[in-house]
Amino acid sequence: MTRLEEIDTDLAAALRNMPCPEFSSQPWVEGPALSQRRIAIVSTAGLHRSDDRPFSIPSAAAPGMPADYRVIPSQCTANDLVMSHVSTNYDRTGFQQDWNVVFPLDRLRELAEEGVIGNLADFHYSFMGAADPKDLEPAARRLAPLLKQDQVDGVLLVPV
Repeated sequence: MTRLEEIDTDLAAALRNMPCPEFSSQPWVEGPALSQRRIAIVSTAGLHRSDDRPFSIPSAAAPGMPADYRVIPSQCTANDLVMSHVSTNYDRTGFQQDWNVVFPLDRLRELAEEGVIGNLADFHYSFMGAADPKDLEPAARRLAPLLKQDQVDGVLLVPV
């Protein structure tokens, strides 16, 4: 992981001063117990299957470029995925050593086997990070019906 003291001074200052949104601690909706929930992963790690199209330049770097996501089947393995998230300020070593750092599918499989969560969704999703969250909203709205169709009632958000 890149540390602030290791990157350009101006970029480090911009990151330190970046506003952080605040969210209510109340759940948006009521739902079943965790042991009965169907869980999907939504990551911003820029992951996709090796035979899928790579991500384009992030929308923050190319205004007007639409933000999108890639669909990752639940039976996917670490060897099936590629990370398109490239930046001099982004260290991919963690992903290369253990994909669960950015896409904890193995951990969720274990939790499902132990009965901690109900089961896994058939599909999971990855966005390209390094974008203004407001730019991701249209794609997130397109994604929501897919989660409903898959009967997902819990999402693990993995910001990278």
